[in-house]
Amino acid sequence: MSRKAPVTVSTVSNGDYLQGEANGVLPQIGHKEPPSKGQVVLKKKVTLLRGISIIIGTIIGAGIFISPKGILQNTGSVGMSLVVWTACGILSLFGALCYAELGTCIKKSGGHYIYILEAFGPLPAFVRVWVELLVIRPSATAVISLAFGRYILEPFFIQCEIPDLAIKLVTAVGITAVMVLNSLSVSWSARIQIFLTFCKLVAILIIIVPGVIQLIKGETHHFKDAFIGKDVSIMGLPLAFYSGMYAYAGWFYLNFVTEEVKNPEKNIPLAICISMVIVTLGYVLTNVAYFTTISAEELLMSKAVAVTFAERLMGTFSLAVPIFVALSCFGSMNGSIFAVSRMFYVASREGHLPEIISMIHVRKHTPLPAVIILYPITIIMLFTSDLYSLLNFLSFARWLFIGLTVVGLIYLRYKRPDMPRPFKVPLFIPALFSFTCLFMVVLSLFSDPINTGIGFVITLTGVPAYYLFVIWDKKPKWFRRFSDKVTRTLQIILEVVPSEEQS
Repeated sequence: MSRKAPVTVSTVSNGDYLQGEANGVLPQIGHKEPPSKGQVVLKKKVTLLRGISIIIGTIIGAGIFISPKGILQNTGSVGMSLVVWTACGILSLFGALCYAELGTCIKKSGGHYIYILEAFGPLPAFVRVWVELLVIRPSATAVISLAFGRYILEPFFIQCEIPDLAIKLVTAVGITAVMVLNSLSVSWSARIQIFLTFCKLVAILIIIVPGVIQLIKGETHHFKDAFIGKDVSIMGLPLAFYSGMYAYAGWFYLNFVTEEVKNPEKNIPLAICISMVIVTLGYVLTNVAYFTTISAEELLMSKAVAVTFAERLMGTFSLAVPIFVALSCFGSMNGSIFAVSRMFYVASREGHLPEIISMIHVRKHTPLPAVIILYPITIIMLFTSDLYSLLNFLSFARWLFIGLTVVGLIYLRYKRPDMPRPFKVPLFIPALFSFTCLFMVVLSLFSDPINTGIGFVITLTGVPAYYLFVIWDKKPKWFRRFSDKVTRTLQIILEVVPSEEQS
């Protein structure tokens, strides 16, 4: 299969694949008519509001409601924890602004993958998508989905423990629903994301407003001597920043769908700035609200901080908190699947994944194969793997590749100075943010060398995979014929064709 530069060889050979017809149906095998112009493409349906909902909806998960204790644990005081929450929000905004520049000068979907490909070439880009497809995204999706399954069932199991099998079965239903939604309609997926983001913000306001009322009443005793607490170890503050940056992760997802954003030069920077301001204010004020009612010691001991807070101030209304948490988790699932599927779509288009993954449904105009490719891996991991260990193994890889992407921005300033840049950040911003990311990678090596080492080895498996599946062009003829037949059969089953832009 011939693809455009920089990749010259692909994972499957170029078969005589089926093309869509003007009426939105697949032709019979052997039909050679070219597709109608502009018939089957991913349309620009992501407006400013939808872009904001993607970013906010994927950043805010269950953590701020259930266990926002990582920062407090490592700073040792209420005051310093609020400073770190604010600083991490500003640092994340810096990273998001770097991605805003990349998204407005490289107008392709794919996020980290496409920026690394443009700056450093195909090998590191392939390694990025390899690890994301096989481990990071399935395990991350399964983890947030498990939180959805647990909290959607909690109101039905108030007096007893929820069975693990019940959680996993409901989780599987939730994952299936998200996959089906994203396969059927871009518009409906975006509309539901807006609704779920609204629910998240309502949930945060339900915490912030009573907290402000508590402050007005003078409930400030937990803020007295705010910077006095247990002594912080040398590793404590860096680990607190690590927890904080993880809590804000998700600001990069809009860049995964750049080609579907209306007026990206304006809407990507605007959506990023508005979203990061809202999330930072929401996170800081939510923590302030918690401390008006809950002491630092109680917060560290609580299994669900928002529930503890609601029980003290709102009585039986606290039963609604698990529902809001479940909706929040579902929004994160939906937003991440919507965005990450475009990374796989673009990687296939560039020749790094099988060509079927870059095809589009003839009527729904959704990247159906790129969405459902995650489904079997995620379900298998849900029922068989130690998900949290997998995430620990690969946590360093996320920051390594994000740091590499932002270093790529600096590199492109010198390599391609004439590239149009409708939005441009001062150079100190990418320099500071890339240093922060690489510092967190080094920190993970010192704080958890075994898990980080295992993650590093898993990441390196992408190198031989690249040479085997992408570079090696002497594949047997039977393999090429077989892969072509599989691709054509999947086209007929899934009703997908190559995008008009690729034809």
